[in-house]
Amino acid sequence: MATLRDFLAMEIKKQLGQNIRTIRLEQKRSQEQFAFDADIHRTYVSGVERGARNPSLTVIEKFAKGLGVTPGELLDYHLKK
Repeated sequence: MATLRDFLAMEIKKQLGQNIRTIRLEQKRSQEQFAFDADIHRTYVSGVERGARNPSLTVIEKFAKGLGVTPGELLDYHLKK
């Protein structure tokens, strides 16, 4: 049985993935190009964008640097881009 903690963890992973995808698409970059620029494997980018992966803070920082935003922006629940 899923707990509230499990639910919240799933929600933040989905929000992180949605924010990464939104910003990446605004920059008109493919997953492949972004992954290359951020030095992250393309399939990992895909997994994070789908909310299937749970990246470490170090990886979140790589995503943020690759997109030119702060790690906090990637975790923002109110991102309206």
